[in-house]
Amino acid sequence: MAAMEFELIERYFTGCGSERDDVVLGVGDDAAILSLPAGHELVVSTDTLVAGIHFFPDVDPCSLGHKALSVNLSDLAAMGARPAWVTLALTLPQVDEVWLAAFSQSFAALAHQHGVQLIGGDTTSGPLSITVQAMGFVEKGKAWQRDGAKLGDVIYVSGTLGDAGLALQAIKQQIVFPQALLARLISRLEKPTPRVAEALALSGLVNAAIDLSDGLLSDLGHILKASRVGAEIQLDALPLSSAFRACRQDKVAQQLSDECWQSLPLSAGDDYELCFTVGSENQHAVASTLAMHGFKAHCIGRIDNGSGLRCVQKNGKQYQTEQSGYEHFKGSV
Repeated sequence: MAAMEFELIERYFTGCGSERDDVVLGVGDDAAILSLPAGHELVVSTDTLVAGIHFFPDVDPCSLGHKALSVNLSDLAAMGARPAWVTLALTLPQVDEVWLAAFSQSFAALAHQHGVQLIGGDTTSGPLSITVQAMGFVEKGKAWQRDGAKLGDVIYVSGTLGDAGLALQAIKQQIVFPQALLARLISRLEKPTPRVAEALALSGLVNAAIDLSDGLLSDLGHILKASRVGAEIQLDALPLSSAFRACRQDKVAQQLSDECWQSLPLSAGDDYELCFTVGSENQHAVASTLAMHGFKAHCIGRIDNGSGLRCVQKNGKQYQTEQSGYEHFKGSV
């Protein structure tokens, strides 16, 4: 398959994304050669998406190409890094050139949007899976880390929560929400927006951050554990989209329990929003920066010296749920 492999790479992935001056040698050799800017550190993230586990096998390849890159760019955003380079390893059950064309075009479009160049990878035969390694850079010593949260920090989340989880429930349980609303939810599931621009705009203002891939409870919990702090969040402060709210009010919403509706924004995962903490002295600067760029982020709670993460309802009572977020080796789409 070697000859065909090189043909596929040449046809669909050579020249993918932006052409960067810091790529000394890209696709076509045994390895790439990169030039890292002076005074910066390399930030690297890798994610694998497997058919039947992370995406439905019949998902639109255009959406899949977007998501495969997006989830990795989201990881770089959570570190406050500027994306630059990416590698792609594709395992394909068969050669489907229509599928490859759609996948590569959407992958390239998102890469170009963020100034990222594809610099290498691999193709092989087997069950459909996609592995992307994204690389970027950040000023030396300035990367956001999970262990940076401090007592008194305000907790923010970008965008809205729960849309992707609701879309997954609607697909799996065949819930017939109004078509326009369902389309918006499915778009959030299949084509998430990496919050790269938001992260770069907030450079120097964030103490700790993580991207919300496995659910707010699970991912914020990683920050709390690494930083050795506790937190309290207000459930009525969680940002919900108009589509999510409208679906909950729809007459078919009763197919999902109240517990499910309550837990979706907390634990469903696949939101790929940023959760970050900010010192109280920087709150005004954060608000000004967000407003200046037209970005959305909501304050949902505060870091404290309590134990773990506590979710408080509008009536002041704590909310308890058995849901904690997505766990690998436990479930599938």
